[in-house]
This record gives sequence, C-alpha cells and structure tokens, in this order.
Amino acid sequence: QLQLVESGGGLVQPGGSLRLSCKASGFTLGYYAIGWFRQAPGKEREGVSCIRTMNGISEYADSVRGRFTISKDNAKNTVFLEMNSLKPEDTGMYYCAKRRTYSCSNTWDDYDNWGQGTQVTVSS
Repeated sequence: QLQLVESGGGLVQPGGSLRLSCKASGFTLGYYAIGWFRQAPGKEREGVSCIRTMNGISEYADSVRGRFTISKDNAKNTVFLEMNSLKPEDTGMYYCAKRRTYSCSNTWDDYDNWGQGTQVTVSS
C-alpha cells in the first residue's frame, strides 16, 4: 500500500529551525517527484518545495528560497525539508506529496498521493 508519512513538526520560536521528514512506503523513490505544500488557516495551499528524486534537482517558492532546503535519502526512502530562520508566516500544516512523474510542479492537483500532514507553528 502506497503511503507517505510526515513527521518533525512542532512549535518553534521565530528564527528557529525544524527538520521535516516524509517517509515513503509502497513505492521506491527515484522515479517520482516529491513536493512539500503548506496551508495556513484562512489561506490558500502553497507549494513550498519539490525535488526530483532521480537526480536531486530541487525547486523552491520565493517565500522560502535561501531558508529551506529539500533533500532525499533514497536508501531510507525519505525526503527531508530543513527549515531555518523560521518566521511566523511559515506557520501551517505541511504536507508531502508524490507526483506521477519525475518532474516537479507546485500545483497540488498534479500529485496523486499525499500524507496526513504535520503542524508547524512559529511563535514566540
């Protein structure tokens, strides 16, 4: 059964860091793109970052570029999102998603499997 499970969220102060994990099961990384999305209450869902697990090429939203880093460990079938210099506006539910192909997209509907999400709260 294909499954994505996020972990690593929590409460952090502004300027702090978190590392999110997206553990995949039921399929093998290396043939698909994995994206991270977030959604804050009352706001639209936003594509944050994406990685082509075949070659590691990554993309970032302008709002997180330079602060967030996406990476993969194919042996562990896991994708990570390292988040530094966190801001209150980074607060939201973070989801990872698998795309049907190896190329990235920042559109939610271009993905065919999603995790249950992990909450990130940036507050003092």
